[in-house]
Amino acid sequence: MDKMIKNATLSFNGKTIDLPIMQPTVGPEVIDIRKLYGQGDVFTYDPGFTSTAACDSAITYIDGDKGELLYRGYPIEQLAEKSHFLEVCYLLLYGELPDEGQMKDFEARVTNHTMVHEQMHYFFRGFRRDSHPMATMVGVVGAMSAFYHDSTDINDPWQREVAAIRMIAKLPTIAAMAYKYSLGQPFVYPKNSLDYPSNFLHMCFAVPCEDYVVDPILSKAMDRIMMLHADHEQNASTSTVRLAGSSGANPFACVAAGIACLWGPAHGGANQACLEMLREIGTVENIPDAIRRAKDKSDPFRLMGFGHRVYKNFDPRAKVMKESADEVLDLLGIHNNETLKVAKELERIALEDEYFVEKKLYPNVDFYSGIILEAMGFPTSMFTPIFAVSRTVGWISQWKEMIGDPTQKIGRPRQLYIGQTRRDYTDLAKR
Repeated sequence: MDKMIKNATLSFNGKTIDLPIMQPTVGPEVIDIRKLYGQGDVFTYDPGFTSTAACDSAITYIDGDKGELLYRGYPIEQLAEKSHFLEVCYLLLYGELPDEGQMKDFEARVTNHTMVHEQMHYFFRGFRRDSHPMATMVGVVGAMSAFYHDSTDINDPWQREVAAIRMIAKLPTIAAMAYKYSLGQPFVYPKNSLDYPSNFLHMCFAVPCEDYVVDPILSKAMDRIMMLHADHEQNASTSTVRLAGSSGANPFACVAAGIACLWGPAHGGANQACLEMLREIGTVENIPDAIRRAKDKSDPFRLMGFGHRVYKNFDPRAKVMKESADEVLDLLGIHNNETLKVAKELERIALEDEYFVEKKLYPNVDFYSGIILEAMGFPTSMFTPIFAVSRTVGWISQWKEMIGDPTQKIGRPRQLYIGQTRRDYTDLAKR
């Protein structure tokens, strides 16, 4: 189908330029400005690229006004109810849901790649014990290209496939090793008898001196966390992976770059920031003051975990995550935890208070995922690594799509230069 169906006309400085308008399958039309500089000798100005489409993609679609998130056209609510994380991985990677044989083959390939090269253990010993797990992950994932030379040729489709499977399989192992190292506990090797989320929880919480059995409710909650965070269109970390990949960098380096970007508190660190905010509030009695401060525009205090930059009415992932949060809290019987009491009261207020309702400051996915991970026993420093594990399949799917796009070019944003004009050098003695 020809996506260029009509033109937009731009007139300035006595010039008139016709710009093609591209038609997506769903969503707003896109004005193609690729010829603008060549024909008009001007750039566009769009800090944050909030009004700029930098690529074609058939993977994920978000409608922020409707509160809609689709993976390959499938609503996230249906996938959360009927599917599981590895099936969603297959869907994101290959574009369609697998049949039974394809699912078994994919699960077997992932399961058989969960171990990491034994020499990679030495990398962890080079980090301080109190290193943030994300710092460890950035280094170790970037170093994977030094161990898996047979899957770094981006021009070989089979090597791209092997790299994708390796990262989906090994990122949980690396994240769990980073956690264990920070605790001073021995690494726990993967178990092929466990499903993907159960295996991750086992590697995080098991110790050699006693048996550890993963509760299926906790496994289901972790599976949902992974599924709901698997991809989210052209967000900051995904755009970073694509930008790094546009230079021809190997996939391990690209994902390491994505992990580094995800570390920012405005992105992957949002659920950690939310839990830290709840702890700062401390008790239910302190909530009115926190609400007052949140409503005061002159006060820098902000309620983390409420509202969303993209979703204008509600976060479709939050409803699913709330169900998991309730299930986990019921299972663990920790409703008397003060931090969770604060969270529950804030949730109630946000759904009823006119100020929150009017400004659409509803509890988002970060609010509930933070509660779940806290209840499971994860420290806040592990929240973002778990996000990275979940998002790896999205990064790899987007990277593979970009590599296969014949129109893709190396990323090169332009700028509005506001510095000095040309001037001549002055000798040091004359300054």
